[in-house]
Amino acid sequence: MVTAHPLPEGFTEIEVFAIGTALLVEALLGFCLNGLTIISFRKIKELRTPSNLLVLSIALADCGICINAFIAAFSSFLRYWPYGSDGCQIHGFHGFLTALASISSSAAVAWDRYHHYCTRSRLQWSTAASMMVFAWLFAAFWAVMPLLGWGQYDYEPLRTCCTLDYSKGDRNYVTFLFALSTFNFMIPGFIMLTAYQSIHQKFRKTGHFKFNTGLPLKTLVICWGPYCLLCSYAAVENVMFIPPKYRMIPALIAKAAPTVDAFVYALGNENYRGGIWQFLTGQKIEKAEVDNKTK
Repeated sequence: MVTAHPLPEGFTEIEVFAIGTALLVEALLGFCLNGLTIISFRKIKELRTPSNLLVLSIALADCGICINAFIAAFSSFLRYWPYGSDGCQIHGFHGFLTALASISSSAAVAWDRYHHYCTRSRLQWSTAASMMVFAWLFAAFWAVMPLLGWGQYDYEPLRTCCTLDYSKGDRNYVTFLFALSTFNFMIPGFIMLTAYQSIHQKFRKTGHFKFNTGLPLKTLVICWGPYCLLCSYAAVENVMFIPPKYRMIPALIAKAAPTVDAFVYALGNENYRGGIWQFLTGQKIEKAEVDNKTK
């Protein structure tokens, strides 16, 4: 990699290139899959249901994560952050906004599925739109807090992208992290856990399992859990003793969430997958009515 800029401290040239490549692959793959989800929703009438609007919300948020990852990949290949301190703040805000919106939208899908399968109530457009708007406004509230002084955005260990600064571990950070993790990880996780457990019990009674009820929550924990664990550990201990390259691993895992989400919520849904196939090939969906859940 020919460049005048020195390597970030704690990284070898191959490590910087590997991280940049991983971010680029995650960004391109996730953006293509979620972009296909969005376009199919727009083009295929049968997919335009209130419940699939919540799936669309996840896809929009995940596309935002992919854009964030693409910027980080570009900077990684440059070996430095070229957009200045203001650009760092914007990048951190954008990353948190889209990540939190994706998690909240996933919880909204779980809530909708519970009512569809367990109470047999149908989601209305007004309710779906309200849930989508709330998910994004709620995410925006928490993402803007570091810009206002509660929490802080700063460079990742590679110093080619920006996120929540966990290096200080002071009272300001601890209080923000506690509130952030409670409302944006634990509560959504609890909603998903209880909803999918109830759905699983319903499926066991009928003997017909329409989708893997454990996969959405596992996706949330696997993709976002390591990053949440790192930030939580930083609240009680100084994490700076961990080599920078290892502190980058949770961020790389989190950036894979858009690709995994596309398989769980769109391509993993037989009917949504049929709509995508119709968009790509022009072949009509066999079922007369598209089921309005991801299964």
